[in-house]
Amino acid sequence: MAKFYLILADAILILHTAIVAFIIIGLILTWIGYFRGWKFVRNGWFRLLHLLAMGYVAVQTLLGADCPLTIWENNLRVKGGVSPAYDETFIGHWLAKILFFDVSLGTFAILYTLFFALVVFTWFWVKPRFGAETSPKAHRADAP
Repeated sequence: MAKFYLILADAILILHTAIVAFIIIGLILTWIGYFRGWKFVRNGWFRLLHLLAMGYVAVQTLLGADCPLTIWENNLRVKGGVSPAYDETFIGHWLAKILFFDVSLGTFAILYTLFFALVVFTWFWVKPRFGAETSPKAHRADAP
C-alpha cells in the first residue's frame, strides 16, 4: 500500500508541475503569439483559465496559504513511508528540484504578485476573444 501512496504523490507532483508549466509557458506563448500573429493566443477560454490559475496562486500566497496540491502530495508521501523531501522516488526528487525553491514566503508573494500583474497586463494588451470568432472555422478563408 505504501508504494501506491508514493505513486499517487508522484502523480500529484506531475500535475502540479504541469500547472506551473501552463502558467509560465502560457504567458510566454501569448507574447510570442501576439508578435507572430498566432490566433490561439487570443482564445478567451485559454486566457481566462490562465488568468484564473495565476490569480489563484497569487492570492493564495498573499494570504500565506500553502498550495493544496503540495499539502496533498506531502501527506501521501508520509503515508507512503517517506519524508516530504522527495528522497525516495526519481520523479519526486527531480520535479521537486525544478518546482520548489528555498526562499521566504514574502519573496514568493512578491514574485507571484508581479507575475500576476504581468498576466493581467497581457490580458488587456493581447485581448482575448470569446465565442464564434475563436473557432477554427471562423479563421478559415473559405468560411461564410
